[in-house]
Amino acid sequence: MPKVEEIAQSAATIAHELGIEKYDIYGSSVDDTSVEVFQGEPKQVQASNRSSVIVRVWNQDHQVGVTSTTDVDPSGLKLALKTAYEASFFGVKENAPDFSPQAQDPTANLPQNDAVQAPVSELIEKLIDAEKTVIDAHPAIESVPYNGLGQQDGNRFYLNSGGALREETRAYTSIYLYTKTEQEGKKPRSAGAFKISHSLPELDINGCITEAVSKTISHLDYQPIKTGKYRVVFSPRAFLSLFGRFSNLFNAQSILDKQSLSTPESLGTQIASSYLSVDDNALHPDNISAETFDGEGTPTRKITLISQGILTNFLHSTITAKRMNAEPTGHGNIGAKVGVSSHFYHVYAGEVANQTYRLEDAENVVYIDNLQALHAGVNSLQGSFSLPFDGWLVNKDSHTSIDSATVAGDFLSLLKSIIFVESEAEITPSGICPRIWVEELSITGS
Repeated sequence: MPKVEEIAQSAATIAHELGIEKYDIYGSSVDDTSVEVFQGEPKQVQASNRSSVIVRVWNQDHQVGVTSTTDVDPSGLKLALKTAYEASFFGVKENAPDFSPQAQDPTANLPQNDAVQAPVSELIEKLIDAEKTVIDAHPAIESVPYNGLGQQDGNRFYLNSGGALREETRAYTSIYLYTKTEQEGKKPRSAGAFKISHSLPELDINGCITEAVSKTISHLDYQPIKTGKYRVVFSPRAFLSLFGRFSNLFNAQSILDKQSLSTPESLGTQIASSYLSVDDNALHPDNISAETFDGEGTPTRKITLISQGILTNFLHSTITAKRMNAEPTGHGNIGAKVGVSSHFYHVYAGEVANQTYRLEDAENVVYIDNLQALHAGVNSLQGSFSLPFDGWLVNKDSHTSIDSATVAGDFLSLLKSIIFVESEAEITPSGICPRIWVEELSITGS
């Protein structure tokens, strides 16, 4: 992709020729390389370059047209600008998008992370070694059927005819390992782990191996659980996966579309236990894929969503901010329609709890490590969920793997039933979070 300054100059020249006065352009380009292995041999090698450019043009009546392209050479830009201008006459007049009022404000000064990609041969070698180490760790581990080691370089830019010009580069590397066991007279069991870092030398491959093995072994001796009400502890990844399925609570576009559990009047109300606080923070130092601006050029920043149980903010694009008399928060995504999405959750303790809890002292507590079927078992508009899970019944030093069980409840009730937020947090792909203790949830056993 050409340099953003070259794209900006070319766009300005072409727009002048076409008589276009107002436009903006958002583009991204990703170089992706990944490998998979099976039984010591390469299974799949993929390499791709994906580019996407969104062009918006406003006409004299302030209607906007949108088109997309992968070609930012002068000929491609000219066609995209011309097409978007023609489309603008069919654009909406009510709640039409506009430039972000913050599109030229300073962004966070994060270092540009442009790591040199390792050769494919090195990726394959390291993944084969990881697979072998996992299989050799225990006789019951038959294979690692789902695995991958990949690296990604990404470049993003935003510019508009008002003089805004932003660009950033990010790189990261990730690995996942998911096992399968084979034991006579027993069901196959599986477990896995995922790690991500800025580059291959920094990637904690050994940590991924250790986690995948230890979780797998802990699930070998499984038992059914009696149906009933249990105190529940969510692992960081399990809690964030469920939290993310109810992100409409904070999404201003969902709220305006009446597709949310929240309303505009929900701000300032108690939606969770006072022990819980949550930020959305694209700039968190543990966010490997940090972004300093959104698709509209608005700088990203820390937005507190829940403060000691109180719903504090919504996430906004420029459109939703204008409609709700707020400020854009750096969460807009441009396309045929401007959407709103979160970046990186940071879950932490709010009010100091009256009592602390430890798994080492727990009795008859269900520890949920991984939630399944989130696409089918969550009704985000009603607030309900019913989900299979992997986890253990904990009685102090005894951890018994639970066979074929589901956890069900109402998400808002769950938030208000939180009795403890641990201090030690874990980094996951979607955020950073500690273990979360919930007073009581329904568990259905086999």
